[in-house]
Amino acid sequence: MEANRIYNFNPGPATLPLPVLKEAQAEFLNFRGSGMSILEISHRAKEYAAMQAEAKADIKELMGLGDDYEVLFMTGGASTQFAFLPLNFASKEHPGSYVLSGSFAEKAYKEAEHLGIGEIVASSKEGGYRHIPTQDELKIDENAAYVHLCYNNTIYGTEYHYIPDTKGVPLFADMSSDMLSRPIDFSKFDFIYAGVQKNLGPAGVTLVVAKKSFLEKSPEKLPTMFKYETFFKKDSLYNTPPAFNIYMVGKVAAWIKSEGGLAEMAKRNKKKADRLYGVIDASNGFYRGHAEKESRSFMNVTFRLPSEELEKTFVAEALAQGLGGVKGHRSVGGMRASIYNAMTYEGVDKLASFMEDFQKTHA
Repeated sequence: MEANRIYNFNPGPATLPLPVLKEAQAEFLNFRGSGMSILEISHRAKEYAAMQAEAKADIKELMGLGDDYEVLFMTGGASTQFAFLPLNFASKEHPGSYVLSGSFAEKAYKEAEHLGIGEIVASSKEGGYRHIPTQDELKIDENAAYVHLCYNNTIYGTEYHYIPDTKGVPLFADMSSDMLSRPIDFSKFDFIYAGVQKNLGPAGVTLVVAKKSFLEKSPEKLPTMFKYETFFKKDSLYNTPPAFNIYMVGKVAAWIKSEGGLAEMAKRNKKKADRLYGVIDASNGFYRGHAEKESRSFMNVTFRLPSEELEKTFVAEALAQGLGGVKGHRSVGGMRASIYNAMTYEGVDKLASFMEDFQKTHA
């Protein structure tokens, strides 16, 4: 680990690849020979245009998508997309259908419900969001405008390990916390979005990857900045974009490519997750995982200890060992280790070893 840096297990804003941070540091004062920082350069400059085009191309290449898809860079986080989706696509005749698998899936549904154009087609809330609803649990409405999923649930530590069959209804997904973490058939999704601050970059930009047919025309009644059409037709440049954040997303995408692409990310992420879940499963109940095994996330490992007092001790002692951000979300308590692409196996192994030693001391 680099001097004076900790292993950062925060769920977002989250750790970034060290080579990316160093690259950005090296060119911070002079971006591509412009004599200006990326923080200063015009979004109309040729240097910026080339950078954004490269970022878009790398993202589509990693996802294996063709010219029928477009990449947008927006603001407002995934939470703003929760409202944009029903506003742009749903109606009373064709409501948005939502699968509830965690807090953010629920928040997305509530925005559509508030507009009177949302419905629930499956939910694991009653069981404490411990599992991902299965295909058999989905009650697809053939008149729905779309079926919406939250593909990875950071708070509860659950993740989809299958792509639902929606019977021809367009499939939309919030992939904020597992975007570009493994190869999946992205072409089965019509609309994907992600707040990048978990697995792809710094907070401040929202990535949208969608079929052009969903972006080409928005309802006339919507304000200009609420229309996907606005961002699509102006190449995300209708107004000044968050240039630095987009630049960083491009850097991360290029880093993923250089490291071996999504197949290599999946291999690394599974190895990291297996190490931590192995400790939990071998602890004889000292560590209790929140998620059911078949729904476990490769991105966010959530677990409890025998008491809240012991959990406080765990957090303090972990930080003293250079392991930060392991406290769980306030709504569920316990611990959460976020092991996104940029988290190294060395960091995960150190946390796992700490967990083993902590159990020996405190069991």
